[in-house]
Amino acid sequence: MKISVFLVDDHRIFRDTLKVFLELEDDILVVGQADDGRSAITGILETSPDIVLMDITMPELNGIDAITETLLERPNTRIIVLSGNSDVEYIYRALQVGAQGYLLKESSGVELVEAVRAVYRGKRYVSLEIPQSVLVDYVRGSDSPLEKLSLREREVLQLIVEGNSSALIAQKLGLSPKTVDTYRSRLMEKLDVKDLPSLLRMAIKHGLTPP
Repeated sequence: MKISVFLVDDHRIFRDTLKVFLELEDDILVVGQADDGRSAITGILETSPDIVLMDITMPELNGIDAITETLLERPNTRIIVLSGNSDVEYIYRALQVGAQGYLLKESSGVELVEAVRAVYRGKRYVSLEIPQSVLVDYVRGSDSPLEKLSLREREVLQLIVEGNSSALIAQKLGLSPKTVDTYRSRLMEKLDVKDLPSLLRMAIKHGLTPP
């Protein structure tokens, strides 16, 4: 039986290249693709893959929150983050919410296949390029301000900084515009942020939305 893999990245050329490369292996089959976190959740629930390769910085819904929502629906899903960002906060947050692996996009193809097979067997896999001591130091001494927010607040925050109106956010999330405005006020208070530019800078810095 082949290892079924679902690809999530907002660059189609990258996804197509990954698909071709992975399917050169006799034991791996790509069963679906998505270009943002929200459509990824739908696709993952429909295909029930063994492994998900997930980017972090994506429109609509970032990879961290997509992992969180996916695991609420499918707690046994095995997710490997495949990101171009080696910032330790990204790595820590991904592992904290349940990813079982973290690979850098600069990793070799051989390492990618090794990671897919290792996580499929139930092991954790972190890129050879990431010093384990960095993760230990981060866990001991740092916290992301985004951890103060609920999952719904982070969803609203991402959609706000991507330029969506309260009415459009309400439509996307099945809320009323008044509820969205309440979320907006609450998250700005929690983050101690007074204006939209400051909110945008914080969201980009902590990987919630693409620059």
